[in-house]
Amino acid sequence: MSASLSEFSSSLSVETAFTVLAVAKQLKAHGKDVVELEIGDSPFDSTASAKESGADAIRNNVSHYCPSPGVPEFRAAAAKFVKDEFNIPAQASNIIAGPGAKVFEQFFCEAFLNPGDGCLVFSPYFPTYVPNILRRQARPVFVPLRQSNEFRPSVDDIENFLATDPSPKAIMLNSPHNPTGGITTEEDLRNIADLVRGKDVAVFSDEPYCHMVWKGRHHSILEQPGMMDQAVAAYTFSKSYSMSGWRLGFCVTGERIADAIGKMVNTTLSCTPAMVQLAGAAALEKDSSERDEVMQKFREKVVLLTEGLNQIDGVHSLDPTATFYVFPNVAPICNQLGITSHGLALYLLEGADDNFGVACLGGECFGDAGRGFLRFSCAEPNERLQQALDFIPVALGRTDRIAAFLEKNAKFRLEQPYEVE
Repeated sequence: MSASLSEFSSSLSVETAFTVLAVAKQLKAHGKDVVELEIGDSPFDSTASAKESGADAIRNNVSHYCPSPGVPEFRAAAAKFVKDEFNIPAQASNIIAGPGAKVFEQFFCEAFLNPGDGCLVFSPYFPTYVPNILRRQARPVFVPLRQSNEFRPSVDDIENFLATDPSPKAIMLNSPHNPTGGITTEEDLRNIADLVRGKDVAVFSDEPYCHMVWKGRHHSILEQPGMMDQAVAAYTFSKSYSMSGWRLGFCVTGERIADAIGKMVNTTLSCTPAMVQLAGAAALEKDSSERDEVMQKFREKVVLLTEGLNQIDGVHSLDPTATFYVFPNVAPICNQLGITSHGLALYLLEGADDNFGVACLGGECFGDAGRGFLRFSCAEPNERLQQALDFIPVALGRTDRIAAFLEKNAKFRLEQPYEVE
């Protein structure tokens, strides 16, 4: 008899983008042409100084253990970066290095949540928030984001959570927001800070898309007075510096919290590779011009995809605000065809054509409030984005193929029509 898995591991949910990515790769391996708009990866090269410094570090044998919170050069560079760009009052002691930003979701939950505590999650949400909350036997408390409110979190919902939850302990914020592309405005952040300041409530501020704000600049809750002692902000090099495979990120927080998270790094990861940290420090110090040029290329892609999708009957997307995702409302199409939004996404990938497909994600992959939406990443060349735009209306008109797809995949039949905002 084999050892039984825990209830937690047996129920663990994953980021669906990687599941669809695997399907897309398999189809491509069998000769199908697939435009991959499912995964949030950059199509661009890592920035020049990052590559040069990383290679130098390897040649110089920077290949041994380093301090768990991070090497001094990286912590100092990250502190200067957030202070200069986002007005966050950080010093090196406020920085903890990690392999990307995602790991800090787990460390935040371990730092603040006890069994039974409530953690407010705005839906749609990044899929790995919930497993990390459940890992602590805490309770995710969901409230919806609405397209009619530009996917901004409602301060009223936060106030209600604090007033009515039996044990309100944490709030998950994500701005710029994945999957919707919305932002939490500076006014929103000020109001949220005023609500939680001085209370036994912690905020996780997930900020990987900090350089993909297409109107104005990025704002962090850590700019607000007193929030360093109640919040953890997470950043990554995957988006801004096209360094997803390097696995590098960091968090910013007050020294007491940083010390606790540093211990968590020590007891799980030991450390983040020093050679990777030195590459990241070089990117922060030297590659801002290259980074900003690449960000403008992303903006062009977002505009191209948004404008093209809005020309398709039954599709409605907001004007680009942030990130390299487009999150159109397709509820009228789903209602007409009798298919769920994720079913529609998989139909575009697998069922609409034998030789060509488009990979994207149904909004329900990001929680119930995402039903009736699709998420498209813009991480393909512009001509490929245009191919996808040209294909989608053709695919939607192939009602015989939609019927055949639903016959084989009955789980994607839409039982109740979606609400149309």
